[in-house]
Amino acid sequence: MAEPAIFFEEVNERQGVFHRRAFLLGGFAGAGLLALGGRLAHLQLIESQRYEKLSASNQFNFKLAPPPRGLIVDRNGVVLASNRPNFRLMVARDKGMDVPGTLKTLAAFVPLDDKRQTRLAKDIGAAPKRAPVEVMEDMSWEQFSAINLRTPEMPGVSAEMGEVRVYPHGGAFTHVVGYVSKVNRDDITPTGPNSEPIMLNPGFRIGKQGVEKAFDLQLRGKPGARKVEVDANGREVRADPEGDIPAVPGAEIKLTLDADIQHRAMEVFGDESGAAVMMDCRSGDILCMYSGPSFDSNRFVRGLTGNEYRQLAMYERKPLFNKALTATYPPGSTFKIMVALAALEAGFDPKTRHVCNRAWAWGGRVWHCDETHGVQDLHSAIATSCDIYFYQCALFVGPDRIAETARKFGLGEIFDIGIPGQKKGLVPDTAYKRRVFKKDPKWHPGETPSMGIGQGYTHLNPLQLCVMAARLANGQKSLHPRLIESIGGVEQPAGSAFGDLPVHPEHLQFVREAMKAVTTVGTAAAVADLGLGNIKMAGKTGTAQGYNYNGGRGVHGTAGEWRLRDHAWFIAYAPHDAPRYAVSVLVEHGGFGGAAAAPRAREIMRVALLKDPEIRAQIERPMPMPQIPDAQLSDGLPEAPTELPGAPAATAPTPPIAPGQTT
Repeated sequence: MAEPAIFFEEVNERQGVFHRRAFLLGGFAGAGLLALGGRLAHLQLIESQRYEKLSASNQFNFKLAPPPRGLIVDRNGVVLASNRPNFRLMVARDKGMDVPGTLKTLAAFVPLDDKRQTRLAKDIGAAPKRAPVEVMEDMSWEQFSAINLRTPEMPGVSAEMGEVRVYPHGGAFTHVVGYVSKVNRDDITPTGPNSEPIMLNPGFRIGKQGVEKAFDLQLRGKPGARKVEVDANGREVRADPEGDIPAVPGAEIKLTLDADIQHRAMEVFGDESGAAVMMDCRSGDILCMYSGPSFDSNRFVRGLTGNEYRQLAMYERKPLFNKALTATYPPGSTFKIMVALAALEAGFDPKTRHVCNRAWAWGGRVWHCDETHGVQDLHSAIATSCDIYFYQCALFVGPDRIAETARKFGLGEIFDIGIPGQKKGLVPDTAYKRRVFKKDPKWHPGETPSMGIGQGYTHLNPLQLCVMAARLANGQKSLHPRLIESIGGVEQPAGSAFGDLPVHPEHLQFVREAMKAVTTVGTAAAVADLGLGNIKMAGKTGTAQGYNYNGGRGVHGTAGEWRLRDHAWFIAYAPHDAPRYAVSVLVEHGGFGGAAAAPRAREIMRVALLKDPEIRAQIERPMPMPQIPDAQLSDGLPEAPTELPGAPAATAPTPPIAPGQTT
């Protein structure tokens, strides 16, 4: 009976161990369940709001939206650069997406040839995942709506409405306003404004030239964002407009230019190559800055083909070149004004006479003039533009004094007008010769006569010559040109706040009287009459050699190959007795200044004067009423006369004078 007792004791012991272990395991399991329950309760009851926010952030994304670019307007509020709606087609690479197949499907709705599809497939493949690539812009409404209806069937494809830059005046303001284009790799920087994510947006554009480039940051504004709901794969499900962040438009840039004057400059130049600059003689405001031939900025916004760009770049009249600022030319006889002033300041007697027989032997060579002017004093030499007189006048005063006077009038200077591209040009002196010509640093006497007629080393641009004319006309202030009137409503400094003109008033008056004679009896008399009654213009013609005649290459006047001809200049201001506007006109390889440049300056000046209310009031004087005897008044008003008493008989209208034609 002992054996059974031992057996039951073992069973009972084993059961006790099992129960103890089960109890411990149950305790551990209960503690784990209790901890898990506590944690779940904590998450559900206490931190539920936090995780709701995190969930929402995973559910919604923000897509950057380019801001509306700021407007550019002229002095009267005429819009020179604005924005218009633009329908774009975008494709973003996604997992498992057949990019070539998608592009082939899209080709049924928009024009995409095989070559373009191949290029786009490479661009989409090289772009980051889900980064949209622009396939087409400026779609029609029909194309936009057709693709939008089918976007659920085409993953990664979207049709969006944005804005594109537009230039309403085509090429009239191209070289000043500039243009925008797509961001390229070189535009993006590691830091600064060009490192922002908006730079990668396919619809974003940056300024590439002119005002668009110089004030790009002010015109950009601040980007906004569209709130969109996405699925677990990051695909857009729907938009949430209530959560959108509005963009801040860019600042408005107001220029001092006048659209009417600018358009007239473009009209009178036609296909000719050259530039025209006009300034207000009282404030320094630039009213016109035209360079021709020009090009349509809107073509650069859309993007030029390689062939289109090559045609512009290789055209001999250089439409891509801003000839008002970047190009420099010999000023020719327009520079004689500076020589005359320098001589007067140095004590030269204006009654000094020299005889012009069209040739003058000096320094072992013969110096020439266009005509035989006979006996000349300083006044008549300016009016007739006698080279032989100014050869000798320049020798009297010397290069250093001529250069000193020229710099007082802005020649050889770069002005802060807000846009890049100015070339300083050159007003030479003896220091320049020593600095540049190391092997022959001496200024030779034979170099002075050439400087006296605006040739030799002297090179200037049309803006500088307009500043010279404006300072001559003002007579008191060292005017600086101003192109930017305001930025975001903030007025910019006026061009008249730069000190006085350090020249004797009597000498200025002498030169101004001689410039008046240029347009009445001198080299521009046949073409410079404004046709505005008593409102007259004063000026100076210039014909500058592009090449030396002795070498057999240069062509005097308009005969021969275009690129070998002389450059035509004319500077002027009006009215001559109370100046308000100054202008400089260059016709590249245009021949004689009086024939090519002066008529164009006249037409540009007419527009400025006719737009001035005070000048127009002087021109449009009311016709005096005829005197009616008292006896007739008592019997009632007489019948209207067919012709006013004392009025001249009606005549046929006089046809307009063509440029270069004389009367």
